[in-house]
Amino acid sequence: MSDGNKIILLVEDNPDDEELTRLAFAESRVANELVVVRDGQEALDYLFANGKYAGRDVCVRPQLILLDLNLPKVDGLEVLRRIRADELTRLLPVVVMTTSREEQDLLDSYSSGANSYIQKPVDFTRFTEAVRQLGLYWLVLNEVPHTCRK
Repeated sequence: MSDGNKIILLVEDNPDDEELTRLAFAESRVANELVVVRDGQEALDYLFANGKYAGRDVCVRPQLILLDLNLPKVDGLEVLRRIRADELTRLLPVVVMTTSREEQDLLDSYSSGANSYIQKPVDFTRFTEAVRQLGLYWLVLNEVPHTCRK
């Protein structure tokens, strides 16, 4: 697996939202590998090669992180802060995808370094369109640096 595969890291604890995301990517013909982690600690373990991900090559990084805010163990904002605090991950694109309509969550997400904040649409057609646009921009048009210092 190489950086050219453009991995998407989905940090999502709700199985229904995970399935909707998978279906929306399939409908939108986004064929990138989707790595799913179910809580904030697992996301950090994946990114920094700890726990069950020990030994994973940290230079094989996601092209995009889709991050829910309301997560067990470590909440999404803390995950975002830790991503931005580490030289290895600070430049990774992070899109907060949440059901939260709270203005404070929006402010906190951008203050903590989110690249984008999207409220999950309830309607599948709108959700699929949002995912299609995400895929087009973040996985096709957007360029990220590919340097890695372990």
